[in-house]
Amino acid sequence: MKRDAIAGFFATLQAANPMPVTELEYTSVFELLTAVLLSAQATDVGVNKATRRLFPVAHTPQAILDLGLDGLEGYIKTIGLYHSKAKHLLQTCQMLVQLHGGQVPRTREALEALPGVGRKTANVVLNVAFGEPTMAVDTHIFRLGNRTGLAPGKTPAEVEKGLLKRIPPEYLVDAHHWLILHGRYICQARKPLCWQCGVAQFCDFQPKTAAEAGTAAG
Repeated sequence: MKRDAIAGFFATLQAANPMPVTELEYTSVFELLTAVLLSAQATDVGVNKATRRLFPVAHTPQAILDLGLDGLEGYIKTIGLYHSKAKHLLQTCQMLVQLHGGQVPRTREALEALPGVGRKTANVVLNVAFGEPTMAVDTHIFRLGNRTGLAPGKTPAEVEKGLLKRIPPEYLVDAHHWLILHGRYICQARKPLCWQCGVAQFCDFQPKTAAEAGTAAG
């Protein structure tokens, strides 16, 4: 994707969704951190179903600790990898209580020091909770970075670096949400819905044939 097309790409996404938000449900920074930690290899829909049961009972680090491993697993067992996620969440809560006064830290270093919190999770928290212009590269954003030509790369780190460099500053804070939502609902992995895409004119990707796009549209 040429640089002069990038501004049009994001201006179009912004016009369609001026105030994008995460689809994870939360009411505090800690609930956001918990939801993102639980979301690895799981859908936002599945995480929300679990946290709707969990958060009314335990929505602080100490309350999660008070549940214990068995108690916590009972609330999140519908989520994939729930056993390891429960262990990581309890360890994270212990560190939050002991090292941060029960509050979620707002530096990358402190966030990534928490068990189960990698760069992607830290980027989400920094962006969504604290308004930092970070880019959490999940499977959707990795696919879009390469497919559209926006920021091609062989690894998530390469795509992240490219996106941060190429996206105009005025769009960067919200770009993470726009790209995830676009990848989730339009630029899907197996069959991108190019005929429904509002930014197709800026994209490097083309359907194999015009007939293929027409058939899919029907």
